[in-house]
Amino acid sequence: MLLLNVDYVAGKEVEMLGMVRGSTVRSKHMGKDILSGLKTMVGGEITAYKEMMDEARAIATKRMVEEAEAKGADVVLNIRYTTSAIMQGAAEVIAYGTAAKIK
Repeated sequence: MLLLNVDYVAGKEVEMLGMVRGSTVRSKHMGKDILSGLKTMVGGEITAYKEMMDEARAIATKRMVEEAEAKGADVVLNIRYTTSAIMQGAAEVIAYGTAAKIK
């Protein structure tokens, strides 16, 4: 599956199949949440949350690709990600784009 954040495939004609998306809601366990809260006092990267968000983006992307494959697509164009806080220490990540078939 070709994943692009542009709305075309250079030199190719594509048939648009429709929007596809994948999402997940992730959180860290309380121990890491407490340690991360302490880290905010001294500054720096909060590794536990970075890892959580990396994992969430990967899962959302995988689910988006699965939906595109079900539509018979071989490319997802104009991919975007959005994130929202659901509650303290939990976030939803959505990956979405346009499924298409290269002609």
